[in-house]
Amino acid sequence: MSNPFRDLPAVARVLETAAAAAARGRHSAAALTAAVRKRLDAIRAALAAGGEAVDVSTESVAAAAVSQLDLESVPRLRPVINATGVVLHTNLGRAPLAEEAARAAFDAGHGYLNLELDLATGKRGARQDAVRAGVRAITGAEAATAVNNCAAATVIVLRALAAGRDVIVSRGQLIEIGGGFRIPDIMAVSGATLREVGTTNITRVADYERAVGPNTAALMRVHTSNYRVRGFTKAVGLDDLVALGRKHGLPVIDDTGSGQAIDLAPFGLPGEPLVSAGIAAGADLVLFSGDKLLGGPQAGIIAGRADLIQRVEADPLMRAFRLDKMTLAALEATLRLYRDPDRARRDIPVLRMLTTPLSELRVRAEAFAAALRADGVNAEVNEDVAYVGGGSLPDVAVPTVVVAVSTASEAELAARLRAGSPAVVGRVQGGRFLIDLRTVFERQEGELRSAVRAALTAAE
Repeated sequence: MSNPFRDLPAVARVLETAAAAAARGRHSAAALTAAVRKRLDAIRAALAAGGEAVDVSTESVAAAAVSQLDLESVPRLRPVINATGVVLHTNLGRAPLAEEAARAAFDAGHGYLNLELDLATGKRGARQDAVRAGVRAITGAEAATAVNNCAAATVIVLRALAAGRDVIVSRGQLIEIGGGFRIPDIMAVSGATLREVGTTNITRVADYERAVGPNTAALMRVHTSNYRVRGFTKAVGLDDLVALGRKHGLPVIDDTGSGQAIDLAPFGLPGEPLVSAGIAAGADLVLFSGDKLLGGPQAGIIAGRADLIQRVEADPLMRAFRLDKMTLAALEATLRLYRDPDRARRDIPVLRMLTTPLSELRVRAEAFAAALRADGVNAEVNEDVAYVGGGSLPDVAVPTVVVAVSTASEAELAARLRAGSPAVVGRVQGGRFLIDLRTVFERQEGELRSAVRAALTAAE
């Protein structure tokens, strides 16, 4: 009986094959050698296990090693065409940046910039200066600072203002955000002690009043951005909470979450608080996200009283939470667009997508469906609904128009589109693959059409 291990080719022979030679332009000699050895080890393991016969030819080993090396060399993070209609799709990176913001981030990363240098004086400056003016402009606050996300903003504010002391929050506002993180857990990390008051559906001013004591450090309102309680409910308005805070000399923290800087109610999207409303109501600090309705990069923005902002920035944790140069540049550019609200709605993708008229979407959808039909694809246009996503406006359906593609297996089509280049993510619903152009940039429509055609062709 022959020994199958003796048939295994030597590493040197495999590296001499045409497949290995062709791969040398893409991979280093060391990487190719390691890949071949890894493939041979896998074959040895399979032979030892006595499984199915394995092709041990030199060419087969080389092809398998190069194929695996090519696969491992593909970036894990790569562009995706979002055809789901979900504007703030957390799994797809939430808010796409405005052109100005993306260019600012590229310029910041591509070279040097005055991150902590005052060019006028030649002395050291503060990196937060880049975003202070923009945040003050959209909020009306005295001062502002920014950290790497809104959870970090909550942690550092509570740590700076309330470590070892009580913070009073309504029980109905103790939400769980994405990834399983809960407000009580975030508060515990800060060192503050949660003092919850009221019930899930009813909290009154008197509940807060009874909870105030000598160890109370702050009152906090948390916007329930990812759910709504309806029916027999009552919540304390920010005005009343501010009045109670003033009465007892306690700061009021308003965690608004979504970061809405322009009122979207006229576009049929009510329910999210304006970041300026908390400051106008007298909140001492307002916290919000940069990568949700603000339409910028991931950031946690803190706006409010100058003395409290100074305390936050003096905390040692600030260095761990601070923004990098590319995020700061993108955030500054995004905030600068808000100087002209009309331009912000036009140039910030999130705002443009959310406010695109249904009639305009229908024209695009009809043209796209016609182009697909010209390619032999079974496509039709239907009305549907989508949602904002990202924990914002959870119960507000956004009317939309979708291109519905019918095929033998919509699940297989979805899988092929996800595996393509560029990857495409849509919705599988009612036995069809739905494409919502609300979240597809017009410049992507040609690529999307080609991707659908290629995926259907491969399935035949």
